[in-house]
Amino acid sequence: MRYVNAMRHAAVAVVVASATLAVTGCQPGEDDAGTAGGGVAPSGAVSTATPSVSQPAPTASAPSASAPGSAATCAAGSLKVTARQATDRPAGTGTGAAVVEFTNVSARTCILKGHPAVAGAGNGSPEMNVPLTVKPTGAAAVVKVLPGGKAWVKLTFVQVQGEADGYCVSGSAPVVYPTMVVRLPGSGAHQVALDDGQFAECDDTVTVTAVSAVEPS
Repeated sequence: MRYVNAMRHAAVAVVVASATLAVTGCQPGEDDAGTAGGGVAPSGAVSTATPSVSQPAPTASAPSASAPGSAATCAAGSLKVTARQATDRPAGTGTGAAVVEFTNVSARTCILKGHPAVAGAGNGSPEMNVPLTVKPTGAAAVVKVLPGGKAWVKLTFVQVQGEADGYCVSGSAPVVYPTMVVRLPGSGAHQVALDDGQFAECDDTVTVTAVSAVEPS
């Protein structure tokens, strides 16, 4: 019986020891829970990461940062304007077509854009302007003009036919202007004469190209 009792006491001791180990084994679980609780910290990390999602926004606005350094529209005073009869022009005895050249005489790069408005200057006087009907052709684009650089537009008139005073196919009388007034959007109006002769045209109608970095013929 003593032997049996001893065995029972030993078995109880083993059970108690096992229970103690089981309780002790639970303690790391509490540490793990602490770690899981610490897992809330990653949610803080997630909220920290949230601003990083919005970081592309500064990248998107980066181009606007260059806006202050972008070139302004050429002011009227920054341009020297001349005109010549175009090589490629309608057949006839009038001007036919003219190439107007804009030279940037300022020290800063500037831009020109759009189609010009055109008026004939009666007697060469701007106050006696006769606005021409303008027919724009070609797509308009911004042209950057460096200091000393040039840009051009081409004016194609309804051509005068015949000799002497000539005639207009439409039946109207030909008109001669000593100068033309050419206006580009945002760049002022410029009175310009041909380097040789006067502007002779019909119907006070002109087809104009958009300002271009390529010189037309």
